[in-house]
Amino acid sequence: MKEQGSSNSGQRLEVTVGGVEGSPRLDRVLAVLRPELSRSRLKALILAGSVTARGTPIRDPAYHVARGDTITIDVPEAAAPEPLGEDIALDIVYEDDDIIVIDKPKGLVVHPAAGHESGTLVNALIAHCGASLSGIGGVRRPGIVHRLDKDTTGLMVVAKNDHAHQSLTAQFSDHGRTGPMQRGYMAFIWGVPNRQRGTVAAPIDRHPYAREKMAVRQSGREAVTHWELQAAYQGRDGKPVASLLACQLETGRTHQIRVHLAHIGHPLMGDAVYGPHFKTKAGRLGPEGQAALAALGRQALHAYLLALEHPRTGELLHWEAPLPEDLILLQSALEAAL
Repeated sequence: MKEQGSSNSGQRLEVTVGGVEGSPRLDRVLAVLRPELSRSRLKALILAGSVTARGTPIRDPAYHVARGDTITIDVPEAAAPEPLGEDIALDIVYEDDDIIVIDKPKGLVVHPAAGHESGTLVNALIAHCGASLSGIGGVRRPGIVHRLDKDTTGLMVVAKNDHAHQSLTAQFSDHGRTGPMQRGYMAFIWGVPNRQRGTVAAPIDRHPYAREKMAVRQSGREAVTHWELQAAYQGRDGKPVASLLACQLETGRTHQIRVHLAHIGHPLMGDAVYGPHFKTKAGRLGPEGQAALAALGRQALHAYLLALEHPRTGELLHWEAPLPEDLILLQSALEAAL
């Protein structure tokens, strides 16, 4: 009895009939040799043609096997359950029959994934919007057309029907190149750029070694971030230590702003993934700044601006969300050192 790895993202099991299983019936033999699989599960796999004996798929549970036969069972990966609605409070900025715009708090995962099967924005949206979200954009992420990282706060729009989903998907794909869409972020970064504004145009791909991270790589997809300096902050030594940038996206890659700002030597404050080597800079902050940064516990990034064309009326809609309390405290502490 052995396992042969995976098949179609599932598991391939192999057993050899010993002739002492108490019955020659295929389903009963397998129930003895693979007790972790229920009789009903085994029967379903047999009927689906996922069980092979003597090199041939066997679809009859009553098929008689012989001693020495090798039987292969292809167990497909278990389908993820459809997310359920959960009573999670939402900060709704705008809502009509087509779209809903929320101000996402820190710590809220957008859609179910490994390790986060519940307690997500999708669970909250299903409870709030009901059946209208069903199936839009896929079972696991209904209505979702863009994402914010778990600990990034700010504005997100969600589609409430297929027409809105198609329209918003097209607008996000265009990223404002030919349409009115805008996405703006406030980013508190380490250091102060040497000019007032700039653009980072560097392709982003999966990190070659740390697969949970992204990185600037020539093999990656085009990624463009525009930034403009809003404020510069001094440390307790009177020298520049941090600054506030307003960033706008021209593309929408995973972790784009975090990767791009780290790439130019100015990672986000509090970003343990892309700026861990900047932890020592916290010592240059005043006591208030150090306390605010320690309390932050996340990357200092907030999606403050969202503008788009309404999918049904064509009206240009524009929203701005103020900084959340933890970033206001960080900003105040940095300003106090000036």
